[in-house]
Amino acid sequence: MNRLSKWLPLVFLILAVVYPFTISDSYTLTLLAMSFIWTIAVYGMNLIAGYTGQLSLAQAGFFGIGAYTYGVLTLKLGVNTIVALLAAIVLTGCIGFLVGLISLRTKGHYFTIFTLCVGVILSLILEKWESVTEGVRGLIGIPGLSVGSFTFDSYVSQYYLILFCLVLSVFVSKRILHSLFGRTLQSVRNSEDLAEALGVNVMRTKILSFALSTMYAGLAGGLYSIMIRFIGPDISVIDHTFDMLLYLIVGGIGTFWGPLVGTLLVTILTQWMQFLAEYRMVIFGPLLVILVMFLPHGIMGSIAKRQMQRNLRKMEQATIAAGDSKRVGRQLDA
Repeated sequence: MNRLSKWLPLVFLILAVVYPFTISDSYTLTLLAMSFIWTIAVYGMNLIAGYTGQLSLAQAGFFGIGAYTYGVLTLKLGVNTIVALLAAIVLTGCIGFLVGLISLRTKGHYFTIFTLCVGVILSLILEKWESVTEGVRGLIGIPGLSVGSFTFDSYVSQYYLILFCLVLSVFVSKRILHSLFGRTLQSVRNSEDLAEALGVNVMRTKILSFALSTMYAGLAGGLYSIMIRFIGPDISVIDHTFDMLLYLIVGGIGTFWGPLVGTLLVTILTQWMQFLAEYRMVIFGPLLVILVMFLPHGIMGSIAKRQMQRNLRKMEQATIAAGDSKRVGRQLDA
């Protein structure tokens, strides 16, 4: 598993880079790019729900803020596209910080319900604030990202742009989780009381984690605007939050590769069952139930758990073998 976990991401990256050279199917390319966008948002959800232990259901609302920030700044105000994308990330993070200041005063189910309400309120604001968001008409003709004279306006260029942002997001997540702050997040998840007794500022840690998770959603929303060029208030509805949660549960909540595996697998599976039309959920539902029954920790979580059990058995066998050799040695000395 250790070798697999080391080489599989590199194999995935190579396949993702060479894929557009082998297949010129724009539909599949768009599908993959969209799954990469959702993966970025799910990495943010994993940070607050999986590693900090605070299930937030407002992620789709922050996704919408990121999308609308990019759309309004570029389409209505003519702001540089790179500046607009950075502004989408920063503004979403600032709003997430303010929401976290209030919502994280609650705990457990109360926090989850509070964030669910926040997500609904954000979606309503995006729909009703017509002077800025154009209401249900949405924003049409959002410009693509430009770097100098080059514009990411083709399917292939957008695919590589989103792939680059995904790799960057995964890299940042890895750096966060392997830092002191990342270990602090996990200590808060395991026991807030114990973490506080050890000197951890629990509230500050949770607020920072919440704000970081919303920044991921803001980046994903901005990339969505760049790719689709049209956004409406439906992108921030609560259904998308539950989609993200589904991807995370399937891949493995609180595991590093769970967001990537879960999002790609569910996206490909649902597209593969498109020929069943509305009946696909009849098959997909039982499949999900079976997955939760037999892999309650998700795909990557179950693999990690089995690897841990195998390592423990090896350690026990090594300890028993060492004890036997010492006993034989003492008998020989006697």
